[in-house]
Order: sequence, then structure tokens, then C-alpha cells
Amino acid sequence: MSKLKVRPQAARGLVHEVTPQSAGWGHVGFALHRLEPGNRVEAETGDREVCLVLVTGKARVSVDGRDFGEIGERMSPFEGPPHALYVPAGSRFSAEATTDAELALCSAPGGGDFPARLIPPGTHPQATRGKGTNTRYVTNIMPETDGAANQLLVVEVITPGGHTSSYPPHKHDQDDLPRESYLEESYYHRLNPPQGYAFQRVYTDADETGARALDEAMVVEDGDVVLVPKGYHPVATVHGYDSYYLNVMAGPHRAWKFHNEKPHEWLFSGV
Repeated sequence: MSKLKVRPQAARGLVHEVTPQSAGWGHVGFALHRLEPGNRVEAETGDREVCLVLVTGKARVSVDGRDFGEIGERMSPFEGPPHALYVPAGSRFSAEATTDAELALCSAPGGGDFPARLIPPGTHPQATRGKGTNTRYVTNIMPETDGAANQLLVVEVITPGGHTSSYPPHKHDQDDLPRESYLEESYYHRLNPPQGYAFQRVYTDADETGARALDEAMVVEDGDVVLVPKGYHPVATVHGYDSYYLNVMAGPHRAWKFHNEKPHEWLFSGV
């Protein structure tokens, strides 16, 4: 199996735990808890900032004793926009499921003076990107334009069956602003119906001999996580199965500036 694909480690409880140490990089963290009503997740953020995303279900959440109430609404990630909560570094949070729930913990190195805040549906309206079979639907949870975090960028994408996404191919693995930013990225994949699958390729530019330092193509199934340490990373869905993924991005600068793969730049005239 690809070293970039992470399969669920359990059916319940802590399903995924990607850390900078386990991924071999320096910024992005991702965890997913699958909870039953009454189950609780509590943690100290330490030197990291965290975005809690209710992928499904509802939970009552608090930060440093401040009760933010019950958040969440959808029972499937395909049923509308998410509820989320930003938790700064140096805080303690608690989330208690009030229904069956899937709680994602998206994290990055913290810093600055950013308060805990709810990010309800509609904070950043869903955007339609692309045309034809490259159409997909993007909900920014924490975009660079909100200015309310140190490093963390979080986004959800719905891609209809038979369409491509994160495409035409682009990368963000060079700290070369304003042309390109260095951002590690994780993808948490879901499929509808869940027995479906999609494909993701992660690859770097070819050298003068045609060799690539990284070139992995993966079949991704419902619940898989794909790590993107560098390179291009397009996704392709199959007919009959819609794709959802939750992206976490972080790097030394909170900026999403990408570089398009030159042989495919002509496709941008239609997307």
C-alpha cells in the first residue's frame, strides 16, 4: 500500500491520527473521532491551533470553560455545509456527542492572539469551481482571507461522480511567495454511496531523464486519508459515486499560492 494513504485504524473512537511526526513533515495534523451519544473528546491544544469540524452529527462544545452550545446539523457530509469551531493554542476544549457524530480535529502550529470562535454554515458561502466534468463545490471553512489563524487552512470539497477535482494539476511545495507557498496537505475522503471509490495521484515534476522523485497513484475508499507532502495531487471520481474530502493545509506562511503543471495549463481556459 502507498505510504501516502492512511487507512482507518478503528471503526469507533479514534479512527485517524496523523501527526507531523507520523507524516514526516512539520505542520499539518489531522485526527478523526467517531462517537456515540455521550462520548466525549477532551484535549489541550498546547502549542497548536485546532479547527473542530463536525463531519457528521452534533456535539456540545466548550473551550476553556466557555460553552458554545450544541453545534452540528448534517448527518452526512453530503447534506450541506459544516459546523466548525476554531480553538487557539494554549486552550482546552471539550466536545460531547449528542448524536452519532464524526469529529475532525484539524491542526497546525499556533501563535498570535486569536480567540476561540464558532464557524457556522454560511460563514463562507459555497463556491462552484470548474465547468463540465471538472465542476466541484467548495466550502471554505478557514480560508486565508479570514485572517483569524496562525497557519491553519481548512476546506471541504464535493465532487460529483465522474468528475475531476484538485484539477488541473497544481502544487504548493515551494516557499517562494508571492509566486508559490509551501503548504503540506491532508485529504480525508468520503464516498456516496460508501462502497464507491475514487483515484488520487501525488507526483512531482519529471527531471531531464523523465524520472519523478514522487509518483504514487492510489485507489481511495470511504474513510481513507491521503497525505500530500509535495507535488501535484489531482482526484478523479467514478460514475455513480460522489466524492467528499476535507482538506487541512499549513505551512510557514498562511497563504494558498499554487503553481500549475505547465503541460496542463491550457485547461484553465475552460475552468
